[in-house]
Amino acid sequence: MTYQTILYKETGSIADVILNRPEKRNALNDVMMKEIIAVFSEISTNKSMRVVVLSGAGSNFCSGMDLDYLQKISKYDLEQNKADSQNFKNMLLAIYGCSKPVIAKVSGYALAGGCGIATCCDMIIADETAKFGYPEVKIGFIPAIVMPFLLKRISETHAKELMLTGRIINSEEAVRMSLINTLAAANELDSGVHELCEVFKNNSANSIASTKEMLRKISGVNYEYALEFASELNANTRMTEDFIRGIENFINKRKNK
Repeated sequence: MTYQTILYKETGSIADVILNRPEKRNALNDVMMKEIIAVFSEISTNKSMRVVVLSGAGSNFCSGMDLDYLQKISKYDLEQNKADSQNFKNMLLAIYGCSKPVIAKVSGYALAGGCGIATCCDMIIADETAKFGYPEVKIGFIPAIVMPFLLKRISETHAKELMLTGRIINSEEAVRMSLINTLAAANELDSGVHELCEVFKNNSANSIASTKEMLRKISGVNYEYALEFASELNANTRMTEDFIRGIENFINKRKNK
């Protein structure tokens, strides 16, 4: 399949998914979200693939929503925002629910929805250039749909620190918060990911898939319900004056840089 916003390649039993909008710091738009859903759905049922590596082209992982896309959704009505929130939720679920182990290989920015994408992966390996954060509150938005996934990875205390302040943290802080699994030097990132791929390839594919399924189902919180609630909240937040004004200010600042 040919994609507009991602690159996909197979090396043996390793599937590489590369977010491919480097000129936009691999920012998300509706096309990229749909393509991520499609490729992860395909990988999940592909018996020849044993592990997925998700990364970004160029020097960044994913900087969040594209500016043009943000401007577009700020003019959506409620029903359009609900549909778009569902699309974002489905993208995160496609990654989180993939039957194969998914490794996020992170350099540069992993912010907002981009940080959410990394959080949905089973493992995150980052180098010293990586920056993580949820700056949505600074523009009148909320990191609603990513929140259930973040709370599966880190404590509520750390989640509050990230989400209420909008602070951007480096990879060393991310390790201390347990947001990422491994910090590697930039020149060792590829080798670290390769070593982890070999570990997963040597384990039972069926056991990995079953373990992932159990982890999803035995959680104390019904994450489907949480995500439905989050999607509603996300869509309603997009209708507020703070969000619309915040988007306009954010876009103007970026355009004037």
